[in-house]
Amino acid sequence: MKSTVPQPKPYILDIAPYVPGKSKSADGRALVKLSANENPLGTSESARAALGEAHDMATYPDPDSTALRAALGELHAIDPARIVCGTGSDELLNLAAQAFAGAGDEVLMPRFSFSVYPIAARRVGATPVEAETADFGADVDALLAAVTERTRVVFIANPNNPTGTYLPHAEIARLHEGLPGDVLLVLDQAYAEYLPDEGAPGLALAGAAHNLLVTRTFSKIFGLASTRVGWATGAPTLIDALNRIRGPFNVAGASQAAALAALGDRDFVTRSREENRRVRQMFVERLAKLGNRGVSTVPSEANFVLVRFRDQPTAERVRDAIADAGYAVRHLPGQGLGEALRITIGREDQMDEVGKAIEAALLQ
Repeated sequence: MKSTVPQPKPYILDIAPYVPGKSKSADGRALVKLSANENPLGTSESARAALGEAHDMATYPDPDSTALRAALGELHAIDPARIVCGTGSDELLNLAAQAFAGAGDEVLMPRFSFSVYPIAARRVGATPVEAETADFGADVDALLAAVTERTRVVFIANPNNPTGTYLPHAEIARLHEGLPGDVLLVLDQAYAEYLPDEGAPGLALAGAAHNLLVTRTFSKIFGLASTRVGWATGAPTLIDALNRIRGPFNVAGASQAAALAALGDRDFVTRSREENRRVRQMFVERLAKLGNRGVSTVPSEANFVLVRFRDQPTAERVRDAIADAGYAVRHLPGQGLGEALRITIGREDQMDEVGKAIEAALLQ
């Protein structure tokens, strides 16, 4: 019998919607968000000032983000023509799958990857395929072994979300070299600015390859999550494909101005990176003292730590104890990490309170 209402494609109904990090407790109390990997230092003053300036809201923004692409090109020694901006890097990740994969194709990713990747695959009718990992991080040999004739796109985040693991550049290069030339490798560098080299080798590889796209975001270290600005770079043919299908005015004018100002505030980026590393180390060392209680952490190069407990009930108990202390963290059973919590690195005083809550929950 023919339906009398519009029906979505079957593969759309297979998508598990993205679930953002919680900001409220079960009883409705507002919590400090350590669940979305936002910058606890906020936003640079120059970016805040640029965002607050008057903009002509009656006219459309620059459709090509010209000034922002020029600044990105100058900072990273990239031809601006090889850069495309998007509504956060999420838009660009989805566009990559849309441009290069479709029904009957496969999109490959490591297990324990960013939850947007399988969504990006399924929304175009492709099949997401997960390769096994090593110590919660990407395994190049496993990824290459999982490539088939149907593989069209490979997603890999480095550092990885939600585990924080980092794959050395030589391994990324080995992965790229081992892929067939018609397979697109998408290197998601949302957390690259937290690395000492800020992910520069990945950008250099994208500049020399025909099938490698690097994506970046202003949502993390730059503290502009609310403005939704991302960018990608790769071969001209890749950028051309994304430009053909992106929204014509996809980055708001005020967002372009804020991102441009944030890009110029290198002191804020450096301070954010150094403070994150310092507080993360203190937090990890504190949790190491709970090893006899079944607590362990996955080595992280990002602005969060994946903390593992004996089992899922313990993780849930600790999560609730942290919420009682006023903080929201990320529990990820849907990604096969039911025994773990992903905890964003906040200010030192915040991590002290979270540490106390974890200790109280485990030592009672």
